[in-house]
Amino acid sequence: MEQALRETLKGYFGFDHFRPLQSEIIQAAVEGKDVLALMPTGGGKSLCYQIPGLYKKGLCLVISPLIALMTDQVQQLRKKNITAFAIHTGMSRKEVVNVLKTATHSNCKFLYVSPERLETNLFKEFLPALGVNFIAVDEAHCISQWGYDFRPPYLRIARLREELPGVPVIALTASATPRVQEDICEKLSGEGENRFTVFRQSFERSNLSYSIFKVASRITKITEVLKNVQGSAIIYCKTRKHTKELKDLLLMEGIAADYYNAGLPAEERNRKQQDWIRNKTRVIVCTNAFGMGIDKPDVRVVIHADVPDCLENYYQEAGRAGRDGEKSYAVLLYNENDLTALEQLPEQRFPSMETIRQVYGSVVHYLQLPEGEVPGEYYDFDLKDFIKKFGLDITTAIYSLKALEQDGWLSFNEQVFVPATVRFTAYKESLYEYEASHADSEPLIKTLLRTYEGIYDYPIGISESYVAYLMKTEAALVKEQLFRLHADGIIDYQPRKEDPQLMLTRTRIRIAELQINMKNYTARKRLFTERVTQMKNYIAENYQCRSKMIGNYFGDIEIKDCGVCDNCLKRRNNQLTRESFETIRLRIRDTLTEPCTIPQLMTQLQGTDKDHVWTVINFLTREEKIQMQEDGKICWKK
Repeated sequence: MEQALRETLKGYFGFDHFRPLQSEIIQAAVEGKDVLALMPTGGGKSLCYQIPGLYKKGLCLVISPLIALMTDQVQQLRKKNITAFAIHTGMSRKEVVNVLKTATHSNCKFLYVSPERLETNLFKEFLPALGVNFIAVDEAHCISQWGYDFRPPYLRIARLREELPGVPVIALTASATPRVQEDICEKLSGEGENRFTVFRQSFERSNLSYSIFKVASRITKITEVLKNVQGSAIIYCKTRKHTKELKDLLLMEGIAADYYNAGLPAEERNRKQQDWIRNKTRVIVCTNAFGMGIDKPDVRVVIHADVPDCLENYYQEAGRAGRDGEKSYAVLLYNENDLTALEQLPEQRFPSMETIRQVYGSVVHYLQLPEGEVPGEYYDFDLKDFIKKFGLDITTAIYSLKALEQDGWLSFNEQVFVPATVRFTAYKESLYEYEASHADSEPLIKTLLRTYEGIYDYPIGISESYVAYLMKTEAALVKEQLFRLHADGIIDYQPRKEDPQLMLTRTRIRIAELQINMKNYTARKRLFTERVTQMKNYIAENYQCRSKMIGNYFGDIEIKDCGVCDNCLKRRNNQLTRESFETIRLRIRDTLTEPCTIPQLMTQLQGTDKDHVWTVINFLTREEKIQMQEDGKICWKK
C-alpha cells in the first residue's frame, strides 16, 4: 500500500516523498480510521485527504468554510485531470442541482461543500447517490464553540455521519488548543465513541525567527526591517484604511508595495495577489482577508503592524513566512495603546443582549421580512448600506451578527466571491451552424473552447478580463457576447457574484422575543478574554523562547528552544562565561567586606550586567558564601 500511495503522490502531484507525518496520517485514513491532523500552516494538509481520496474508490466529500479556497482547490485539481466540484453559499438552486447531478453521474473524486449546504433538503436528496466513501473536514476548529472561529453549521457534520455510517473522517486544522482538539473529536464522533487517532506535527520552525518590538513609529521600524531583510514580504494590518495608508508610506520610501483587503473588487484583488506571487510587487500590505490558500514558499518576512487578538491568528499569519525552509522572520510591532485596545476587545466583541436584539430587528426590517418568514433563502446584504440606513456602529453590528450566527439565528458571509462560470449546452453540430450565422461570436466561442478544458462537461470558472486579454478586446464586450450566447441557448453563463450573503436559519420572530443561550455566550466571552490575556503575555515575555511559547499553547510540550527568536538571541548574547562569573564573584567578595543592602551592592557594581550579578548572588547564597542578616543587609561569610 505504501508504494501505491507514493505512486499516487508522484503521478498526480509530482512529489517523490511525503513530508514529515503525511505518510502516517494518509495510511491511517486509508485504513479507515477517524483521524485528527494538526499541521502547521504550510505543512501540506490538503494532500492528507487528497491522496486517500484518489486512492480509495468513490467520492471524497470535503467540508470547508472558505469559498475562495474551495474554488482554488477545484481548479488546481482539474488542472491535474482530477474531477472536482464545489457547492457553496451564493449558488442558485439550479447551479447546485447541476453540480450534484454531474457529480452523481461522473467519476467525480472530490466534492467541496460549505457546511451551510449539508442539511438542505436538496443535498440530502442527492447524498445517497453520491457514493461518498471518505469525509474531509477542513478548518476543523470551527466545530468547537471554545475555539477562536466557531461556526455553528459545522455542528451539522455529526448528523451527516449518521447518514453515512461507517464512512471515515479526517479532520484538519493548523491551530487548535488541547481543549479544542478534544472538542473536535467529541463533536465529530456524534453519539458514538471517540475513536479518533490524533497526529500532531511539531510546531517547531527552526528557520523562522520571531521578534517583538515596542515602537514609537511603525513605518520607521517597518522600513528598517525591509531594508535589512531582502525578499518578499507580507504586512498585516487590522483595518482596510490602514493597509492603503501604509502602502502609500512604503512607496514614498522607495519600496515596491501594494495593498489588499476584502473591500476591493475581486478582479483587482486577484491582480494584486498575482503581482505579489510573481514578485512584481515586493510587499503586500493587507488585512487577514489575505493569505488563505496562497502557496508562496519564499516569503522572507511577515510583519504585524497591528497586534492580533489571539495567538491562533498570529501563528497562522506569521507562519506564512519561510515555507521553503530558508531563514525568515516574523516581526510583531506594538505600543501601549495596542495593549489597552486588547484589554477592551472582550466588551467590543460580545455586545449586550439589548444591542443584539436591536441589530436583529434592523436586519429583518432591512430585508423586509415579516414575522413568521421561514428560513432558508439567501439575500444579498450590503453591510455598508445596512449600517448607514440604521445608524449602527460597524464593529457593534458585525459582532452582533456574529453572536446571532453562533446562536443559530442566521448565517452571514461577508466575503463571498463566486467566479463567473460557463458551460456549453449546444451540441457541436448546432454550434457549427450558430458560428456560421453569427461570425462575430466565433472568436469568443473558439477562445473559450481552447482555454477552458471540460467546458462542455460542467460549469467552468472563467475570467472575463482574461478572455478579453486573449482576444485583445474589452471585458465589457466579452460580457455582452456571453449574455447573448446564453440567451441564444449556446452556453449557460452565470456572471460572477461578490455581494455578501445573509440567510435566516430560524423562523423570523418578534424582536422582543429574541433570546440567545447566555450561558454559552458568557463562556465564549470568558475564553476569548483568556486568549487576549495569552496574547498580552506573549508580547510582554522577554525571556522564554517565543517558538516554545506558541508550541506549548497548542499542546506541543516537547518543543525545544528555537535559538533564533529575539529572546533566545538575547539570552545567548547575555550568557555568563566562567571568566565573567569569577570576576563578579571576586568583586562581590571585595565589596562585602562590610555588610550592605542589595541596592547598595548593585550601585557598587555599576557597569556590570544586572542579570549576571543576580545569577552570581543566587549561586553564592545557595553555596552559603553570603548570607542575609536580620536588618536586611547581606554579608560575606568568613
